Amino acid sequence: MTVTLYRLEGCPYCEYVVDELDELGVEFDSIWVEGLHSKRDEVKSVTGQRQVPVLVDDEYGISMSQSARIIEYLRTTYGDAASRDAVEIEG
Repeated sequence: MTVTLYRLEGCPYCEYVVDELDELGVEFDSIWVEGLHSKRDEVKSVTGQRQVPVLVDDEYGISMSQSARIIEYLRTTYGDAASRDAVEIEG
């Protein structure tokens, strides 16, 4: 599983996502981006825009921005409900 978070130091929205990743026990790589929007070319190449946070989940082929959407995705995909569904399918 490869989850990557594009984030900016001091960004509270990025920290909300980091807190959720930590709470769910999801391992992730951080890519720190430039403070100036005009220099966030790496983020733009992933999502077409320069805002952070941006989450890329290679396992599911997902890339998204906006902390609320990212947190909802993480809870749905990696939260307790997702774990229960996996056990029911396997069992």
